[in-house]
Amino acid sequence: MAHFVIMGCGRVGATLAHTLEDAGHSVAIIDQDDRAFRRLRQGFTGRKVTGVGFDRDTLKQAGVADAYAFAAVSSGDNSNILATRVARETFHVPHVVARIYDPGRAEIYQRLGIPTVAAVRWSADQVLRRILPEQHLAGDFREPSGRLVLAELDLNAGWIGHRISSIEKAANVRIAYLTRFGEGLLPDAGTAYQDGDTVHAMLQVDRSAQVAQILAKAPAKEFQ
Repeated sequence: MAHFVIMGCGRVGATLAHTLEDAGHSVAIIDQDDRAFRRLRQGFTGRKVTGVGFDRDTLKQAGVADAYAFAAVSSGDNSNILATRVARETFHVPHVVARIYDPGRAEIYQRLGIPTVAAVRWSADQVLRRILPEQHLAGDFREPSGRLVLAELDLNAGWIGHRISSIEKAANVRIAYLTRFGEGLLPDAGTAYQDGDTVHAMLQVDRSAQVAQILAKAPAKEFQ
């Protein structure tokens, strides 16, 4: 078992924390907004530290001196790089990585010996899947006949709070699973769609445009 420190409790940070904890490691996660810790699942046993991720005292509270690795995955490039440098140069953490949104910066820091993960490729893929119909229809999986596709659904905000069963009935689809706070969730009869959920559904390829039109609008009265 090793100790890991994560800076930033967004979706990426929460997913990392859960994955590392599931693997049996100890985890400390830092965020300057304690409301961000709501993204962590119930029963998370890691350390939650409220503070600025590149502040030495904050890092000490997170146990960075004993950390095997440090990951800075907040929404700020500068903060991520600064925190990573402090972890490596001041506390001598052997393994560090910074999430960088600007690909130009990522390349520069890589040359300086700071491992980076650029978020641009992932973001670009997600954007393309929403603006290019053929990319969106490609989905995550197609059954052998090519008639059915497992794809992400884009829902109007008006569906927030409605049961998954109502969405299935309105669009005539079968929702396979949700991604909530970075984790897969199998919905049951009482599961409701929440803000931030990613909905994955099986649907007929030739109904894709119709499904998109239905769910792009607020639910009709019979589903409210």
